[in-house]
Amino acid sequence: MYFRRQAQVLGVLGTLFGGGYAQVGAAITLDVTSADSIKAAAGTAAYNMMKVYTGNQTGGVPGLLPQPYFWWEAGSMFGQLIHYWHLTGDSSYNDVVSEAIQFQVGADNDFMPQNQTKDLGNDDQVFWAFTAMDAAELGFPNPPSSDPSWLSLAQAVFNDQVLRWETGACNGGLRWQIYPFNAGYDYKNTISNGGLFQLAARLARYTGNQTYADWAEKTYDWIAGTPILAANYQVWDGTSRTGNCSGAVETYWTYNVGTLISGCAYMYNFTNGNATWGTRLSGLVNNGTGVFFVQTAGLNNPPEQAPPGGMIMSEVACEFPTPQTCDPDEPSFKAYLARWLAVTTQLAPWTAPFIMPRLTASAQAAAAQCTGQATNMCGRRWYQTVWDGYFGVGEQMSAMSVFQNLLIAKVAAPVTAEKGGTSVGNPAAGGAGDNQQPSSGQVALGRVVGTGDKAGAGILTALSLILIIGATWWMVV
Repeated sequence: MYFRRQAQVLGVLGTLFGGGYAQVGAAITLDVTSADSIKAAAGTAAYNMMKVYTGNQTGGVPGLLPQPYFWWEAGSMFGQLIHYWHLTGDSSYNDVVSEAIQFQVGADNDFMPQNQTKDLGNDDQVFWAFTAMDAAELGFPNPPSSDPSWLSLAQAVFNDQVLRWETGACNGGLRWQIYPFNAGYDYKNTISNGGLFQLAARLARYTGNQTYADWAEKTYDWIAGTPILAANYQVWDGTSRTGNCSGAVETYWTYNVGTLISGCAYMYNFTNGNATWGTRLSGLVNNGTGVFFVQTAGLNNPPEQAPPGGMIMSEVACEFPTPQTCDPDEPSFKAYLARWLAVTTQLAPWTAPFIMPRLTASAQAAAAQCTGQATNMCGRRWYQTVWDGYFGVGEQMSAMSVFQNLLIAKVAAPVTAEKGGTSVGNPAAGGAGDNQQPSSGQVALGRVVGTGDKAGAGILTALSLILIIGATWWMVV
């Protein structure tokens, strides 16, 4: 079973995004030994992805995708486009990306816009923070001084989320949802907690601030102390505070293991190769990803003919069933795993011999699947050699990501404030706890403060306890 948003209606996906096999064209040509070929393939997928976006058109809202896509996926899309610029050198979308990010920062410059409160979860907010960190780490053009900086936006989200850390149930952790009126409020999912872990690790490396590193350690330790993370480094989807986090929702998703890999890679790099972080990273890369790489199934064979133990990335939980059960979010998940694996090879180069052959094989398989609608629309099942009839933002984003990340060895690693970074931060950024009441038994732990981005900062403790009634969570089997 897997927790989904109530608004998602799987039955319409075939109508909205394909599901048939009409209008099949030639596959994308991809020569993995040619940078120009890789850039062209990524450019095709990026163009097809952005055809869905209307936020830069008259009457559109910058930063939003049309229904049925949720707000968080738009934020993640802009992060992918920042990587697209960094890896290919194509700046065609930069202005659109900058406009979109700044339009969605919200009144407190922390990615909590009022019109998203009906759906806003901690995972949604942190994906926009990832995009802001992408911009800071990759040297994306800075916004005007009148707008919040990339680094300060990420810091604001961190400050918001540590205020939500709960100690009354499960001895810690973030809830999935921020507001008690949203379904899933009692669910503590991996991507929310892994998101905070990754964000803290990236902020630690960029700023050199030990407080962020302490929070990264704290969050990882909490995850590892729950059934979410198995002893063999398999990563489940989440756990529920109603059972005091005694069990796990045993569903695999690529972005869950991906966010833990990324956080461990940043901490490994930040700590100059600490053996503990190296062990964790090795376990997650070598063991945690295994379920997601399968063998080819050839020409439109049944999914059971794509056995494990291969080199082609697959979102097994929703791609394997017939018909496929992927909702609008899930086809994008492979994009994040591909991106985070690629960056890991820069932060911990010893992982490259394992990672890069898998990204290469996945890219080659994805290119063969990009035959849809006579315009090279990419599908989901990369392990098939014909288009599976699906297309949409997530499908194009995942293909774009796996294509462009073949160029990772040709570009600079993420910068830091000390080495190349130009984004000026604000360690006190954020909403000061606005609209984010701590739950029963929770102490608001305060925010990171300091006199500058390169200086250390401490934690101010906010001595308040706020009691609220938890809402029930909603589950789809």
